[in-house]
Amino acid sequence: MPILVLSFPAINPVLVQWGPLAIRWYALAYIAGLVLGWWVIRRVAAEDRYWNGVKRPTPDSIDDLLVYCAFGVIIGGRLGDVLFYDPEYYLAHPLDIFKVWEGGMAFHGGLIGCFFGMMLFARRYRTPLLTVMDLCSLVAPIGLFFGRIANFIRPELWGRPTDVPWAVVFPGTDGLPRHPSQIYEALLEGLLAFVVLYVLARWGALKRPGLIAGVFGVLYGAARIFSEFFREPDPRLEDLGRGLTMGMVLSAPMIAIGLGLIAMSLGRRGS
Repeated sequence: MPILVLSFPAINPVLVQWGPLAIRWYALAYIAGLVLGWWVIRRVAAEDRYWNGVKRPTPDSIDDLLVYCAFGVIIGGRLGDVLFYDPEYYLAHPLDIFKVWEGGMAFHGGLIGCFFGMMLFARRYRTPLLTVMDLCSLVAPIGLFFGRIANFIRPELWGRPTDVPWAVVFPGTDGLPRHPSQIYEALLEGLLAFVVLYVLARWGALKRPGLIAGVFGVLYGAARIFSEFFREPDPRLEDLGRGLTMGMVLSAPMIAIGLGLIAMSLGRRGS
């Protein structure tokens, strides 16, 4: 038995409501991630010491990058949840695809959508795609951190039953104490990944296009696979059997792609 079981904090998922209009923590998490990411990218793009002559977007163009990525994350995240996790349900209830306020955003789908947004931005502003990927990868952990905190507040994506002292009893479950896996992911995929990437950027990683993006792919993929051992998979949508989950399967290619980007960036002659 656990030494201590924490009751789930009574946090209303709706921050403010005026009649039918509601502002939810879930939506604010996306807004906070995008706005803070935009602010960090503008600052980094404006400082020559990060780049050593590498071509990068102008600070003013970052405003448009925010728009491209925002649409990519929202559209891709929603379609990813629909296609990766529950296509049969949404095929039978197609109008529910548009009910984004009820949750259901897949990170891997959002990543694919964001990638298309970055491609369009790089083409329009004639900026190297790898550099755009590096900038977005640098700040992606900010959005992940706030998103996982929103998952905890909702609450959703809770952990497996456990007897650790910090176990939480989530409402809507069977009453068993469980891992607060959302917090694990916020700390690993969000806080830790951002600190590592920002330190690398300060050490000159942005001078080698593709390096930050590659390290992000490895960090996120490894953190997500590790966290899946503590997260309760939906037996119908996420549990693939033999200890595998859909999150693990979708994250493994990120590690492979990330290692490829790292090898390519370090293999180039450069600064």
